[in-house]
Amino acid sequence: MGRNWEVFLAPYRQAVDELKVKLRGTRSQYELEGTHSPIEFVTGRVKPIASILDKAKRKEIPLDALEREMQDIAGIRMMCQFVDDIKIVVEMLRKRNDFKIIEERDYITQKKASGYRSYHVVAEYPVQTVSGEKSILVEIQIRTLAMNFWATVEHSLNYKYSGNFPEDIKIRLKSSAEAAFLLDEEMSKIRGEIRDAQVIFSRKTDKNDK
Repeated sequence: MGRNWEVFLAPYRQAVDELKVKLRGTRSQYELEGTHSPIEFVTGRVKPIASILDKAKRKEIPLDALEREMQDIAGIRMMCQFVDDIKIVVEMLRKRNDFKIIEERDYITQKKASGYRSYHVVAEYPVQTVSGEKSILVEIQIRTLAMNFWATVEHSLNYKYSGNFPEDIKIRLKSSAEAAFLLDEEMSKIRGEIRDAQVIFSRKTDKNDK
């Protein structure tokens, strides 16, 4: 298939760039109001061409159906300090009117067999192009910092072993996933103390900067 990938991916890059600005702006609003932000930071990326082709082959997705059937060509990740923050972020996304949520997948209460935990929201986001409005599928992943660390390591190992993990690696990954989630649970139990400490630290830093 002779596809001009630059032209095809341009709206996806636009969607990622716009959403990063908007969602980071939401975090700034919490800071300006002096309240705890459930959003720690926001990142985004457009899936590399090689990864698109690899996934299309694995999932048997025809290249002329990528726009309809591959939901994560445009990807946004929203990091949270606490598990409870994820619920707040998801509810905030549901209330937005600049995109339409078409699917939600809760891998926190229903983790994957590998141990993977995250909350996925798939949305239709409209971008304005010279040819008119175009709806782009965007996958938004919401997770804690601990979940993200584990997922990043698992993703790297997945490339090394092409998805065929040795049994001892599988066992260690599952064990580390549970350890990461236990850390999240323990941090949630003392989140009040953590937030108070962060406020005190922030005030001291502000004074030292003056």
